[in-house]
Amino acid sequence: MFRFNVAPLSALTLTVALAACSGGRPLLPGNGSEAPSALRGHSGTFTVVKGSIPEIMQMEFLLTDGSVLAQSANDDPMTWWRYVPDAQGNYADGTWTQAASLPTGYAPSANASDLLADGRLVVIGGEYNYPGNYDLQLVNLGAIFDPVANTWTKLGHPQNWKWIGDSPSSVLPDGRLLLGQKLTERDAYLDPKSLRWIAVKHTGKADFNAEEGWTLLANGTILTADVLDAPNSEIYDPAKAQWTSAGSTIADLRSPSPFHNCLTYGPKPKDCYLPPGEIGPSILRPDGTVFYTGSGTGPSGSGDGNTSIYNSNTGTWTPGPDFPNNDNAGDSWAILEPSGNVLVFGLSGGMYEWNGTTFTQIGSWSGPPILLPTGQIMMCGYSSVVIYTPTGSPNASWAPSIKKYPATIAAGQTYQITGTQFNGLSQAMSFGDEYQNATNYPLVRITNNASGDVFYAHTHDVSTMAVATGSKPVSTYFDVPSNIAGGASTLQVIANGIASKAVNITVTASRRR
Repeated sequence: MFRFNVAPLSALTLTVALAACSGGRPLLPGNGSEAPSALRGHSGTFTVVKGSIPEIMQMEFLLTDGSVLAQSANDDPMTWWRYVPDAQGNYADGTWTQAASLPTGYAPSANASDLLADGRLVVIGGEYNYPGNYDLQLVNLGAIFDPVANTWTKLGHPQNWKWIGDSPSSVLPDGRLLLGQKLTERDAYLDPKSLRWIAVKHTGKADFNAEEGWTLLANGTILTADVLDAPNSEIYDPAKAQWTSAGSTIADLRSPSPFHNCLTYGPKPKDCYLPPGEIGPSILRPDGTVFYTGSGTGPSGSGDGNTSIYNSNTGTWTPGPDFPNNDNAGDSWAILEPSGNVLVFGLSGGMYEWNGTTFTQIGSWSGPPILLPTGQIMMCGYSSVVIYTPTGSPNASWAPSIKKYPATIAAGQTYQITGTQFNGLSQAMSFGDEYQNATNYPLVRITNNASGDVFYAHTHDVSTMAVATGSKPVSTYFDVPSNIAGGASTLQVIANGIASKAVNITVTASRRR
């Protein structure tokens, strides 16, 4: 993503902030002051969260304790906020508190970002950096957030990577964070234990990584649709450190680039970048298909966006329908709803559901979204937070299943729980390239039988970050909140907004084990 002609963010000009390679993307459609109405014939609901939002937010992450971490989009993006639901687990009546700020000198926008298996959040790179947030910088800085300590720590970059920018990334099944360098075919992974970057072979890559998004498949490989080398698609096998062609997407998913001359991002004349265009988000669905969306193929990315469907079971592409309303999803979000439908956020501000066959417009969106443990979608708008509750229910076979668990737990203690499908069937969240905020990790929700109060335990050290793990055992550790109420309770594991069947447990006062 690349923005240009952007006034200070505090002036609320984010609605006209442009993604130059796609012809423009409104970051926060609508004014967010009231809930948008669902369109006639659609029963999904929009609810305005009680209380005011402290700032405009540019990005949201679901942490493993059920809270939402959000980054400010105002003059200083170093500022972060944390949102928790009320005592009954209702996200429409929660509380904001200010979280720790990023290290001095690092306040990125349009960066790579991933939640690790241990529950920490990595932010790396950035197309922009504050101050000077409106000049292309392709910054190579990074930081890691510890949600328990509420601290950010500086994180280095891969050796000899002088720039990163808005790069693709994904956490691999074994927990390593794979990062692509924007302007080359280079890849590197972050070891989550040592926090060292290690260069990886990138044999076979057809083009550079710029503007591409990565989708983790059930077999542990990564799918991408090329932007520079469109309509080619590629698959990366981490075990072989090798890219191979996945064939033509058939439908043209890339927008044309409006630039004829390259853009400078450094002090030297050779520090020059010619954007190849933009593309939309992609989502792996429970049936093994990947719904890929495109930017507009008209001038500067305007007009109807194409779509294409990759069948990961057969390795084939099939063109999908064009977006309705002369709309597209270039450099925007998509979410896998618990029902298996894909919610796509159009460039115009329209929200569309894809059911595997057709599009249905359901209303308008207001601010960056995140999938909540409740299966709802939270969007941080200008002056308020809006929650969308989609219709439909998940197939019972998609839910996590608890196999081994502690029958009695104590406040402040740590336990292990084992079962299947703790990571869901998909990463569930996607953007065109940067802004990764996948939710394929387990959450533990404990509900007190007497009061109905809800407590989310902090989960960490999940045994895999794969998706669609089927009958393979998966385990995670969870820390029982110190303020949890005692007594008879139920416990559920949640992945991608889908909850397991509840098991009965007893909560006791904290004790030394």
